[in-house]
Amino acid sequence: MATLSQKIDFEVLFTVENANCNGDPLNGNRPREDYDGYGEMSDVCLKRKIRNRLQDAGEKIFVQSDDRCDDGFDSLKARADGNDELKKFSKGKNTNKDEFSKVACQSWIDVRAFGQVFAFKGGKDNDGVSVGIRGPVTISLAKSVSPIDITSMQITKSVNSESKNGEKGSDTMGTKHRVDFGLYVAKGSINCQLAEKTGFCDEDAEKIKEALLTLFENDCSSARPDGSMEVCRLYWWKHGQKLPKYSSAKVHRSVKIELKNPDKKPASFDDYNITVEKLEGLEPEVYDLV
Repeated sequence: MATLSQKIDFEVLFTVENANCNGDPLNGNRPREDYDGYGEMSDVCLKRKIRNRLQDAGEKIFVQSDDRCDDGFDSLKARADGNDELKKFSKGKNTNKDEFSKVACQSWIDVRAFGQVFAFKGGKDNDGVSVGIRGPVTISLAKSVSPIDITSMQITKSVNSESKNGEKGSDTMGTKHRVDFGLYVAKGSINCQLAEKTGFCDEDAEKIKEALLTLFENDCSSARPDGSMEVCRLYWWKHGQKLPKYSSAKVHRSVKIELKNPDKKPASFDDYNITVEKLEGLEPEVYDLV
């Protein structure tokens, strides 16, 4: 199958309302924010959601979360060792890295999309494996357009976890945090030169696009109830050639987002004016979902 035929840039706009889109474990699991109060969502979190959507679509995923494991392997090493074709080229220090990479990319779509570091300690019969693969799909952390407000609330538990001589224990206290409202933007690109190395093709790019359009389906939790996170718009630029017509930075800057009323706190997607600066010879595909 032919590899990616043209450079692609993309930009995703999504809203967060009364949800914790990406808690920071170093800050009591509060939603991530920078020092100026703008909300953040890590690229790792976004890739996790893309992988989940690809897995829901029936694609083979190497980096699976434990609660979504569909092949019975309990670790990345076990999953790699369970691939018979991959084991043929895994021989410790004498590993054929080119063939190893080729098989890994053919086996799992997230490896040929995002790349992967295979670094496993040796077992009884080998010296371990160390192979790095660079993927063509890159995505930035998502950042809110305006500063966000974070609300915290104390919660209690009304039932004992363990009984102590039949007595009712004191209610366990906890804290939940949420973003009241935020419009977030995530930017990404797909590089043709790296796609040639991993075998990433035009069909794979369409699968990534579909995953972005449905990013928050099957992603609900106590911190993110169904409907609290919504993809509102996707911009998808195809350059028509392998070399970009414009830099990714310039393409992403062409999307201008401004508050309609700077004196009013935003509460919905409609509170923003969004325009796209015209770039000669490069028109985006625009997908409106609201």
